[in-house]
Amino acid sequence: MFTTTVTVRGYETDANGHVNHAVYHQYAEHGRTELFRATGIDVPHMTAAGIGPVILESTVRFLAELRVGDQVEVRLDVRFGEGKTFRMDAELRRDDIVAATITGTMGLLDHATRRLVADPRGRLLALGDAGRIAQVLDEAGADAGLDDGEK
Repeated sequence: MFTTTVTVRGYETDANGHVNHAVYHQYAEHGRTELFRATGIDVPHMTAAGIGPVILESTVRFLAELRVGDQVEVRLDVRFGEGKTFRMDAELRRDDIVAATITGTMGLLDHATRRLVADPRGRLLALGDAGRIAQVLDEAGADAGLDDGEK
């Protein structure tokens, strides 16, 4: 599992005093960006290689409110299979409380062909230090333990 933390800012809240629903997706996106940075691959690196991550499907399950000043732990679970897509699920936690779960189906878009690459994990490994990249990706997918009430 990969984790990073964000702090809820005032402009992310709505008239009810809690985080706006769309911001939960942004927190998950921040987690994804930090995971890729931890592998040594940032967005400019991917862009230079002619690829970029795309979200094909995303579903949020809201479980508890987040408010200004809350420290939110973003936990990511990454699962690669044999095809063109992979799973990148997020769990947003405030202390020991699961505030939301976000399930996501991802792919890597080839900028030249505008199609998904056939082997996203292999393509990521080819972008840099394959050992470091594999370690971060494997740790992000190992024994995820996400608590969405269904696993």
